[in-house]
Order: sequence, then structure tokens, then C-alpha cells
Amino acid sequence: SGVFVSVRLATSKSDCARVVNMERLGLYLKSKLLVLIFAILLNFVNANLVHKKFEYKYSFKPPYLAQKDGSVPFWEYGGNAIASSENVRIAPSLRSQKGAIWTKTPINFDWWDVDIAFRITGRGRVGADGLAFWYTQSKGAYDGDVFGSSDQWVGLGLFFDSFDNDGKHNNPYIMAVLNDGTKQFAHQLDGSNQLLAGCLRDFRNKPFPTRARIEYYQNILTVLFHNGMTNSDQDYEVCLRAENVVLPKNGYFGISAATGGLADDHDVIHFLTNSLHLPGQVTSNAVPGEEQQKLTQEYQDYQKKLEQQKADYRKEHPDQKEPDLDDWFETDSQRELRQIFQGQNQIFQVIKELNNKLDEVVGRQERTMSLISQQGGGVAAPSAAGHAPPPQGGFIDTIRRHEVDAVFNNQNQMLNAVREIRQFILELKTRADTIINNQAKQPTAQVQSLGYDTQSLISEMRDGLNHVKQSVGQVAQKIDQAPGGCPTVSCVSVTTILVVAVVQLVIILGYNMYRDSKENQAKKFY
Repeated sequence: SGVFVSVRLATSKSDCARVVNMERLGLYLKSKLLVLIFAILLNFVNANLVHKKFEYKYSFKPPYLAQKDGSVPFWEYGGNAIASSENVRIAPSLRSQKGAIWTKTPINFDWWDVDIAFRITGRGRVGADGLAFWYTQSKGAYDGDVFGSSDQWVGLGLFFDSFDNDGKHNNPYIMAVLNDGTKQFAHQLDGSNQLLAGCLRDFRNKPFPTRARIEYYQNILTVLFHNGMTNSDQDYEVCLRAENVVLPKNGYFGISAATGGLADDHDVIHFLTNSLHLPGQVTSNAVPGEEQQKLTQEYQDYQKKLEQQKADYRKEHPDQKEPDLDDWFETDSQRELRQIFQGQNQIFQVIKELNNKLDEVVGRQERTMSLISQQGGGVAAPSAAGHAPPPQGGFIDTIRRHEVDAVFNNQNQMLNAVREIRQFILELKTRADTIINNQAKQPTAQVQSLGYDTQSLISEMRDGLNHVKQSVGQVAQKIDQAPGGCPTVSCVSVTTILVVAVVQLVIILGYNMYRDSKENQAKKFY
């Protein structure tokens, strides 16, 4: 039994050791697998990593874009192009203008990335003709037919077309066109049958410069566009992407523009070129051996001349000491004095601004006072007690106390007159309303010079007179028609009759008027 127990213990120990070894082997394999996966991922990332190198010989940017003689380093321009220290105006806003700018030397790398910042501005809603980016086998013309450059080019043309030639209302448009030197650009169709890819984007009259980033890497052409609505470098959007694009090597970069019947300003602010390389394909720009030796010899000669000039200066100025390095740094007291001076300078600037603002306020007040004095110059000053007489030799551009009092008195008089007129109008309105109400209640009992009763009485008198005239006329006709002469007798004449009738009518009219007046007085009393 003791042997059996010892064998059993030995077996259990060997099993435990075997399990521990298996676990260690599993951990080792897992670690190796992780290292292998990490190495694969690292190689994949390194394979896709692109190295960029700025190429200053194929770029330009402000400031000091153009030299004093008007030339742009490493570039040449012509046509109607104008170079300044801030930008290159490829085509000005005049009719039928063309211009272009090209690199002097061909590029010496296969893949590249170009960043262009430009402005296209004009007064009209529609512009013309547009801007073009070129990468061609040879330089184009400066006054060509295709956006200011030559037609039938060999390479790539990226056009920013702002005029709608085909009438399809699809402009402004950005398009990429490839040409092998045998095709002519179809202007009437806006190149729609020749374009490789494109996008509809507006690039005219933007608050900030419009930007385009053209990348050509491993036969893939990508164009990113910034619409110029913001000044952020993160607002690019993809305009087009085309694969299997084969461009000629050792080509030239160029920018051209043209105007037609309509005209825009075409300004290029910067043109930045970067060469793209794989990590293992970065070309070294080492200088050849002979040129390296020549440059080294020149450097050594300049170094010897510098040392000789230093020695000659020391001989001519033996008292001159070496500059103390502590003099290049400020002490604590100098720093405090500088801070105090800066604070006092800021206080002085603030006081100066306040003084300017105070002068401006005083000037406005004086102008206002002069205007008020000119408007109230014809008003006589009041002679009431307590008001000082106007001074004889005062300033003519300021208002005086007596003039202010005169203005206030005139205003008070005008207000009183307006109140009296208002009260008078209200009384007239009240009386008119009373008369209208009385007429509505008793239209025949009105206190008027010619009321309804008077008009009826005059009508009756007119009718009576007409009746009397007719009667007298009839009597006269009968007398004339009598056969024999009447005996001569003493009788009343026609004139007497008429006079009597008129007197009667006057008496009747006076009586009626007297009666009406008495009735009206009785009505007012009650």
C-alpha cells in the first residue's frame, strides 16, 4: 500500500508539471501570434504611408511673390497676366483677355500634390470664361483658345468653367479633361463629351479664397474642393476621383485664364507643390561629386576670408573687448522698468483715446448749439425782469440764455394758442350738433334769416303778384276791346292799385316775420 501511494503521488506530480508546461506553451504561442499580427499591420501601414516633400521650385506664395523687376522665381508668365507681391492676376476683368503662368523646368518626380488658392470675382451674376490648371508634357501658349492656353495638349487639364456655353444651366462647373494631343476641346458643349469626371460647384464671389487640392498618386487622380465660405482648412470636400489615369512624366505645371464678352478677375494667391514618395523610394537630392567639391571649396574660401577679416579687425581695434554675454539678457530691474513703461504707455493710449472721444463729443455739442442758435436767431429776446440782455460781443456759434428763454416763451405761446383754437373748434362743433338736432326735431321752427316759413311766404307773395298782374292785364284787354269809348269819369288808376297791393303784401310779410320771432322767443323761454 505504501508503494501504491508513492506511485500515485509521483503520477499526480508529473501530471501537474505537464499541465503547467502546456499553459506556458500556449502563452508563448499567443505572444508570438500577436507579435506576428502587429508586424503585419505595421508593414501594411508603412506600405500605405506617403511621404510629402515641399518643392519650392514649383511653387509660389505671398508675401514677396514677385520680385522688384516683376518676375516670379522659377516661373514665367505672359499674355495679360500681372504679377504682384500678393497674387498673380492671370486675366483681368476686361473683355477678351488671356494669360498664363508656367514653370520654367519640368518636374523630376512621378507623384505630386498641388494646393491652389484663387479668387474669381466679378460684378455680374454670370462670369466668363474661367480658370484652368495644367499638367502637360510641354508648355502651353499664353493666349491660346482653351482658357488662355493651347488646344490639343498632352496631359491633364482641370477646368473651372464659369460660363454656360451649352445652355444646360450646369455652370459653374469643375471638370478634368485628358488629351493625347489629337483632340480639340469642344467649347460649344463645355467639354461634356470629353471630360473624365467633374462636379458642380460655385467658386465665384466668395468671402474667402477658393481652394483646390489636386493629388496624383499611383495613377489615381483626386480633386478636393474648398468653397471659400469659411477660412478653415478642414472644410474640403471631394469633387472627383478617377483611377487608371496615366500622365506623361517630367511634365510642366501651369495656370491659365481667359475672359470673353463677360469678364471676371482671375487671381491666383498661392500654388504649393509637394512631391509624394513611398518610404523606401524617397530620392536623395545629393549633389554630384564634382559640384560637391566645388561647393565645399567655395565654403572653405569664404571661411578663410571671414577669419582673416576678424584677425584684421582685432589688430586695428586692440582695445575692443569681447562682448559680454550677459549684456544680451535683461536684468530684473530692466524687466521691471520695461513692464512699468509698457503699463504707462497703455495708460497714455487709453487717455489719448478718451481725449479724442471727448473732443468729438464737444464738437458735436457745439455744432448742435450752433444749429439751434441759427434757427432761433430771428426771435426777439424777452424784456421781462430777471433776464439779462444779450451780450454784444459773444460767440456767434453758441446759444445764449435769453435765446433759450425766448424759444421757451414762444413754445408756451404756441401751446396756449393751440389750446384756444381747440376750445373754439369744440364750441363750434357743439353748436353745430345742437342746430342739427333742432332741425331734426322741428324743421319749421328754426331761427334763420331765410327759414322754411319765410320761403313759403315769399312764394305766396310771388304767386299773388303774378295773379294781380294777370288780372290787371285781362282788365286792360277788356277795356281795349270795348266797342265804344267810355264816358269820362274819375276812376282809380292801375298804378294806384299796384301800390296798394304792394303795401298790403309788405304789411302781411312784416306781420308774419314779427309773429315768427315772437314764437321763437317763446320757445327759447320754455
